[in-house]
Amino acid sequence: MLFLLGLIIRAFCRLLAGSRGDDGSKDLEILVLRHELRVLRRKTGPPKLRTIDRVLLAAASRSIPRERWSCFLVTPATLLRWHRELVKKKWTYGKTGLPGRPPIGPDVRDLVLRIARENPRRGCIRIKGELAKLGIQISATTIRNLLRTARLCPAPRRTGPTWTQFLRAQAQGVIACDFFTVETAWLRTLYVLLFIELGSRRIHLSVSTEHPDAAWVTQQARNIAMDLDDRPTAIRFLIRDRDTKFVGPFDEVFRSEGARVILTPIRAPNANAYAERVIETVRAECTDWTLILGRGHLDRTLRTYATHYNQSRPHRALALAPPVAEDEASLPVRPRDVRRRDLLGGLIHEYGGVAA
Repeated sequence: MLFLLGLIIRAFCRLLAGSRGDDGSKDLEILVLRHELRVLRRKTGPPKLRTIDRVLLAAASRSIPRERWSCFLVTPATLLRWHRELVKKKWTYGKTGLPGRPPIGPDVRDLVLRIARENPRRGCIRIKGELAKLGIQISATTIRNLLRTARLCPAPRRTGPTWTQFLRAQAQGVIACDFFTVETAWLRTLYVLLFIELGSRRIHLSVSTEHPDAAWVTQQARNIAMDLDDRPTAIRFLIRDRDTKFVGPFDEVFRSEGARVILTPIRAPNANAYAERVIETVRAECTDWTLILGRGHLDRTLRTYATHYNQSRPHRALALAPPVAEDEASLPVRPRDVRRRDLLGGLIHEYGGVAA
């Protein structure tokens, strides 16, 4: 109906524009301007164009020269879009019902993915041949698309390690270290050297000192090297910043163990993100909530927290397991048998079952 009305208006516009030459197009332009004025007078605010308005303007645009389209209330692109909509409504043929390529059934799709997962070294052609033996005809291209949709890479890369697996495997031989300070109740600054094993997330905290000189720093390197002798994986890399407290003998201790010392860029704490993050955790969970009286008090506090962190604190990177896993799997505990153990005067709580 709208298309027929558009044809009638368009024929009328052509007749009006063609009968009087240039004067006819001007009359038609005046007609368009008057009609737009009526639209603007209907109500305040943005003008609301009705369907008949769009039909009239779209039909009139075919008879008015393009250089005079500035008389229209809308842009030329809008007029052309309305005209395309009128043409589109002309072709209102129903669907022919011709079938296209039949979709892949869910049972066939599941079978393809099952074979791909159970045989990671088989490619699309091999899977196609395996299905052909079962009487299932499917193209290799369809198999490839199904694997891509399921995020299964083509063989033989399907069994390759992911970036997460690769980085975790490399992290087994990497440790990072950094200094952090604690202010006592008497406003004395104490220095602590922290080491973290990137693979297991286990931390090692040194004793505190007011003067971290070369002898003290070198001794802490010897202590951590002795503690790590029992590790199944040797130390391959040590990550540290460019603090002047790390003297030459400190690095030589780790080089003698076969490790390579990697210095982070200047003013780039993100390059030593593991050490920076665990220091923030120590502050947020322990030292910021404790009034430290002296070196002995700080050493006992950090020793207790390090034991809690390594043996009891769940870690997200380890599937909520502590860094130092227990030898035997813990038995299930009934809720009424759970007991709380307070550490650091109740600052930290640990939960466990009643001892047998």
